[in-house]
Amino acid sequence: MANTPSSPVRVRFCPSPTGNPHVGLVRTALFNWAYARHTGGTMVFRIEDTDAARDSEESYQQLLDSMRWLGLDWDEGPEVGGPHAPYRQSQRMDLYKDVAEKLLSGGFAYHCYCTTEELDARRDAARAAGKPSGYDGHCRALTDEQVAAYEAEGRPAIVRFRMPDEAITFTDLVRGEITVQPENVPDYGIVRANGAPLYTLVNPVDDALMEITHVLRGEDLLSSTPRQIALYRALIELGVAKEIPLFGHLPYVMGEGNKKLSKRDPQASLNVYRERGFLPEGLLNYLSLLGWSFSADQDIFTVPELIEKFDVADVNANPARFDLKKAESINADHIRLLDPKAFAEACEPWLTAPHANWAPEDFDRAAWEAIAPHAQTRVTVLSDITANVDFLFRKEPVEDEASWAKAMKGEPAALLTTARAHLEAADWSDPESLKNAVLTAGEAHGLKLGKAQAPVRVAVTGRTVGLPLFESLEILGKDRTLARIDAALAKLAG
Repeated sequence: MANTPSSPVRVRFCPSPTGNPHVGLVRTALFNWAYARHTGGTMVFRIEDTDAARDSEESYQQLLDSMRWLGLDWDEGPEVGGPHAPYRQSQRMDLYKDVAEKLLSGGFAYHCYCTTEELDARRDAARAAGKPSGYDGHCRALTDEQVAAYEAEGRPAIVRFRMPDEAITFTDLVRGEITVQPENVPDYGIVRANGAPLYTLVNPVDDALMEITHVLRGEDLLSSTPRQIALYRALIELGVAKEIPLFGHLPYVMGEGNKKLSKRDPQASLNVYRERGFLPEGLLNYLSLLGWSFSADQDIFTVPELIEKFDVADVNANPARFDLKKAESINADHIRLLDPKAFAEACEPWLTAPHANWAPEDFDRAAWEAIAPHAQTRVTVLSDITANVDFLFRKEPVEDEASWAKAMKGEPAALLTTARAHLEAADWSDPESLKNAVLTAGEAHGLKLGKAQAPVRVAVTGRTVGLPLFESLEILGKDRTLARIDAALAKLAG
């Protein structure tokens, strides 16, 4: 059975710097971080960068930048330091070599000289006989003479860990008690023939040396847990580890077609949501619901509320489906929760190049500050703001032919001519007066307000949907509004 750690909670997030961070990885980081903050424990950020062929410095920097953007701070790790530094595996090779030598000298590991061809042949034979096809222990008990013969041949040898011959039982924090029989967990490699340590060694060794108490990770790593528990027992006997951590395996995040969300899936990349203008708070809120719930009747909550409530014991073992529409809806709710000034500031990146489709000198800050409160109730992600306010900052009217075709039906020129006359006489300090002007124009042509305002909206803003029309007209101003109606009339006249 798994023990109960005697020390304060210490969790870790240990990604490999390969490619862009993805939402499944972020969910794992979030659950570890939230549990550390909930319990007053320690969050360790560790980089598993021993795969030189796939790891990159660019990905490493992206990981750090993404964690900072999300607000998932760490207590020990890169750029912070800590008592167990260094926190990059590529800088810890001597430690792994030392532990591997201790495992060998203690009889917990052995050299395996089997070639790939020999292993494949024995696996095929085992399958044909209906037996387990894992490693068969061929090199477990080699005599000195056999070792000498292999060495004389010049055979390379990997290091294998010697699994115990009894079942391993542990209590998963998410899935309950799990028992694995020895025939399902054969001896496994921990060091390559070239001396490079494998993940199967470096990950638990780092957890042991960094005194990790809770390993919260993806369900795909569940099969490796019995092997790591056996290794921990050996490390405890060798004085390398103090205790076995508790394990909690988080449910899969599923994508389209109920398939596991792959990092190659377009909607899996964290950068997609950041570039679209998701708020960190909104994204974290949604991702926390992938396997956990705040309450039966509340989906929207703040990060402090998440910290107060989160407990890994409440994580659901069932797969969680990534729902983009729900993610967007939750993000929209968080945008509404922002202080108006904070919202205006958050939108700034989308009001400048390369997002803005107007000249920088045409940006009117006073107009932006006036319209921002109206925009805050309408956007789902911050990038929506550009198309919602570009009519304010572009010299020429926005042209959207689909919107034009939809709105300019019947006798739009007659309606626009009447609306122009009423707008010219309206009180431009009062949006209600502008509304009445268009309403009156519509009535003159047998149209309700909805039908009457559509041609006006497209003539002025270029689109059939957008911010509240009459408040927008007030901010745009009388002269520019009437000039755009005139331009639309000229276009209709052809």
